[in-house]
Amino acid sequence: MKKDNKFVIPLIPLRDIIIFPYMVVPLFVGREKSIKALEHAMGNDKSILLAAQKKAKTEDPAPDDIYDVGTLGTILQLLRLPDGTVKVLVEGKRRARIKEFVSEDECFMVSVEEVDGLIDETVETEALVRSVVKSFETYVKFNKRVPPEMIMSVSTIEDPSRLSDTIASHLTIKIEDKQSLLAIASPTRRLEKLYSLMESEIEILEVEQKIRQRVKRQMEKTQKEYYLSEQMKAIQKELGEKDEFKTEIQEFEDKIKSKKMSKEAAKKARQEIKKLRLMSPMSAEATVSRNYIDWLVSLPWDFVTEEKIDIAEAERVLEEDHYGLKNVKERIVEYLAVRGLVDEMKGPILCLVGPPGVGKTSLAKSIARATARNFVRLSLGGVKDEAEVRGHRRTYIGSMPGKIIQSLKKAGSNNPVFLLDEVDKMSHDFRGDPASALLEVLDPEQNHTFNDHYLDCDYDLSKIMFITTANSIQGIPYPLLDRMEMIRIPGYTEIEKLHIVEKFLLPKQLKAHGLTNQNFQISKATILAVIRRYTKEAGVRNLERQMAALCRKVAKEILKKGRDHSVPVTVKSLGRFLGVPPYRYGVIEEADEVGVATGLAWTEAGGEMLSIEVALVPGKGKLTITGKLGDVMQESAQAAMTYIRSRAAELGLEKDFYQKLDIHIHVPEGAIPKDGPSAGITMATAIASALIRIPVRKSVAMTGEITLRGKVLPIGGLKEKLLAAHRAGIPKVLIPKENEKDMKDIPSQILDKVKPSFVEHMDEVLIQALNVKGREDIFRDLKASFEKEQAAPAAEPAGQQTDAVIRH
Repeated sequence: MKKDNKFVIPLIPLRDIIIFPYMVVPLFVGREKSIKALEHAMGNDKSILLAAQKKAKTEDPAPDDIYDVGTLGTILQLLRLPDGTVKVLVEGKRRARIKEFVSEDECFMVSVEEVDGLIDETVETEALVRSVVKSFETYVKFNKRVPPEMIMSVSTIEDPSRLSDTIASHLTIKIEDKQSLLAIASPTRRLEKLYSLMESEIEILEVEQKIRQRVKRQMEKTQKEYYLSEQMKAIQKELGEKDEFKTEIQEFEDKIKSKKMSKEAAKKARQEIKKLRLMSPMSAEATVSRNYIDWLVSLPWDFVTEEKIDIAEAERVLEEDHYGLKNVKERIVEYLAVRGLVDEMKGPILCLVGPPGVGKTSLAKSIARATARNFVRLSLGGVKDEAEVRGHRRTYIGSMPGKIIQSLKKAGSNNPVFLLDEVDKMSHDFRGDPASALLEVLDPEQNHTFNDHYLDCDYDLSKIMFITTANSIQGIPYPLLDRMEMIRIPGYTEIEKLHIVEKFLLPKQLKAHGLTNQNFQISKATILAVIRRYTKEAGVRNLERQMAALCRKVAKEILKKGRDHSVPVTVKSLGRFLGVPPYRYGVIEEADEVGVATGLAWTEAGGEMLSIEVALVPGKGKLTITGKLGDVMQESAQAAMTYIRSRAAELGLEKDFYQKLDIHIHVPEGAIPKDGPSAGITMATAIASALIRIPVRKSVAMTGEITLRGKVLPIGGLKEKLLAAHRAGIPKVLIPKENEKDMKDIPSQILDKVKPSFVEHMDEVLIQALNVKGREDIFRDLKASFEKEQAAPAAEPAGQQTDAVIRH
């Protein structure tokens, strides 16, 4: 009915469907209110409003649950079904907006007004119509749910409003998007919105089609492979060929017969084959059994390579590959000598300890070559799981033997030279301690029955020559260290490095860079300059890099000027080739100075000159120590200060001198950490010089630990320290008396230039180190006091006995 220019008609709330004008749709109505609305419409002019619910799950919607724009429709046909529901065929006519809900009792009665907009006959509208029709054609090609006939139907529609509604009714888009199209009154704006939605849908449909095609191709390929595989099996069966599984089992049995396995291992292998016969070839258990048997038959149980026992040849090979390293070479030759006299001998377990780059790993390879054994290397750096050594038990998926057994399979023999590299770099966590697992491996009394968790049977490791390497022994647990014969490899001296460059590194780099001795000319002085000013290491790795850099620079110049061109590399031209020298070469001070003493230090890179400075300022007795010194070195400075105070009278100092002065001890190159007790006598000398204003001789360097009573204790790294003094041109070095026994290791070419003087007490150090011209009176008292103490036969006081305990 019509009231105040508004229609009052019944309303049916729709779920999951939007009905557009010109759309004919069958509906199944089951809710009581909706059936009453249909009955009311049939009793009048069959007009009804079709509006969608905002939420489809709402069973009894309120006015707020229904969109305010719907479609005025006409009931074309109504049919009551036996279950009480009603099937109705409706046709959409026009858009309408709900103004108010008139009644909600029996059914929804609403007041509506039509909202269809006017059509603007413009060029823009015509362009939109064409674009929408073209886009719809593309959409139909991708979306198989829309019948292709719709393209013809749509192309005949001239009315823009009807066109947009017809196309919108066939789009597979969200209900919210369809409702937004229905709510737009203007046909032009509706076409724009429709075009945007269709383009978005087309993009999604294109991606879906690509995915479907890709999946289809993959499935076709898999099916083809399966079909061909089945065909091959059928052909092989027809030809009467042996079953692969049976052939594999037979191969395993043949290998067990031919291998000289231990009785335990052979028994386990046969038991596993017996189980394997009863299994399905494709089962997971069969795969585990096959892998286990394969590991058992592939290990070199009793296969050993013939060892070459020729001492002269072994010495030649070791000398050919490495310069120096006398102790290691002697130990290998000794082993070969004993091996020549004894048939059965347990393999030695050596531990090569030395700084990086001294040739520990390459030495192990040379040992293998000298003894004609196979070589295998296992790096233990960062290993933290016990299973890496002993293997996993077979109960775990993907389990394998440990690295020891894996490496033996790789070596192919049961008596290789086995290098355990970086044994000090292992760690441990909740999975176990690999160092503890190595105890059995490296114990000659136990390793003939090494039990790997995966193999679960004993394996003999006693014929293997184990060699381990480490940079320091601090990272090696004591029980493991106790099982190895430790051989220390010190850093190379300057002279040794020169020989290594001439004999090994330079020929190697010349060959690698395509150069010859004719077009690359370098003198010993130049090589020494590279060693001194461009490297600072105990080994030769960085030195080799510098030689390689020189070869590259020379190669570049030769290519520019011709292959026959010769490039001499001199000390002066080093800066042009290698740049500014990064290291300062130790030099002797120009003049004797008060409060400055020259010490000697040991580092992993070799010996170093250590200058110690002492300054005095008025104060209240504060002792300041700087230069990034460690705890031990700071304590040495305090011990040196206590000694000077105990000798105040002999040195001509007031008893309370230390209460009137602040003493500052500084070790230059403050960014470099320094520690150790061997600078004790150097600090004491510098303090004494500053206090009595007597300069320290520039021609004297010193090293030694000091006690509170002035005793000079022995130090380490003597060879490297004397080499540093030799490099610096210092003719005299003060050394603890107890280090006299270490002089046999010092090369004669160093002792020709550097004269050691052995001292037992700090008084001797001061007498020899200080320049006493014009101040002989002080040292007469000091010397007399020292000689009196040396001559006294009295027993040591308790304090001196404590010193002895600390020393040991």
